[in-house]
Amino acid sequence: ARGARMGQSFGLEHALWFADSPEDAWEDPTFERNRSHDYVARECDAVRNGVGGIELANFAKHSITGPGARDWLNRTMAGHIPKPGRLTLTPMLTEKGRLYGDLTVACLGDEDFMLFGSGAMQDAHSRFFARTLTDTVRHENQTGGWHGIGLAGPQSRELLQRITRLDVSADALKFRDTRRTFVGGVPVILNRLSFSGELGFEIYCRPQFLLLLSEAIEEAGADLDYRWYGARTLMSLRLEKGWGAWGLEFRPDFNAVESGMDVFINWNKDFVGKEATARFRDEGVDRKLVTLTVDTPMDVTLDEAVLVNDAAVGYITSGGYAHHVGKSMAMAYVASEHAAAGTMVNVEIMGEMYPAEVQGAPLYDPNGGRMRS
Repeated sequence: ARGARMGQSFGLEHALWFADSPEDAWEDPTFERNRSHDYVARECDAVRNGVGGIELANFAKHSITGPGARDWLNRTMAGHIPKPGRLTLTPMLTEKGRLYGDLTVACLGDEDFMLFGSGAMQDAHSRFFARTLTDTVRHENQTGGWHGIGLAGPQSRELLQRITRLDVSADALKFRDTRRTFVGGVPVILNRLSFSGELGFEIYCRPQFLLLLSEAIEEAGADLDYRWYGARTLMSLRLEKGWGAWGLEFRPDFNAVESGMDVFINWNKDFVGKEATARFRDEGVDRKLVTLTVDTPMDVTLDEAVLVNDAAVGYITSGGYAHHVGKSMAMAYVASEHAAAGTMVNVEIMGEMYPAEVQGAPLYDPNGGRMRS
């Protein structure tokens, strides 16, 4: 009824973009920009300038509870473990220092945590956890028990405040806060977090309440021109921030140093993979993850070659059109000597070479002020 063009990822169906009606939700397969381009552009505009919402269908949710839960997480995760009411982002590593997860850790109580991560990795992560769980620490994969909606945009706080009694002002609900509360009359876990780079909130509820929650959001946001958006918009927005995604930029092929995930590591503790990761840090790495702007009318898809003087120096991990900044963008792993900001390279797309420039700071809101506002 909302005109969603649906797709799937690892067997999970989700909205790619929204047309004007169900009959309008079609596209022809092509390597070029197709008719969805303008629809995605207006969704990006809604998030950057107003308020939009996306169903959070592809995240896994893992409950970690019981005496010793914090200590176990401190050993298992490479990053900081939050205090009650707070969130952190942390890499999870193998003994060899390879990425095995990038997880958001929410502390709901002293020994009560919820981990949000890749839906595709939920079983692999469950097996990883089971190897080291103590007798007092309990893990439960609750992915099927929590669904969600993400609100994002400069007007997202105004919309949210209309449907909750909780004070969600900037001082009362800070960036990376988490709360158990009610939104739209529905019991939820509310996270102040956003993958879009805007002020945003992730709202998780039990599946039977998702329709009621979505209707409450639509009704409250009607005069704010609330718009649903899909996965293509989210991926466009995160390119402008230079943020990687699991399965593309982040996967076990890479380590925390070359991927840039080492910025989230807490070196003042012992954790799985610390010795190997310290060696990568101290000895240096041969490749690094970079963000590129590409001068092309045809966007990259995946695995295109990155070249300098006709020699391959890396490859594309993902990309697309960044609608707000009006540029074709990509992320890639390239040889470390070509990873400095301002370096010019070529990207091969469909047999043609297109010039590209390595970026430094994110093209959009480089200091992160908007999502922290």
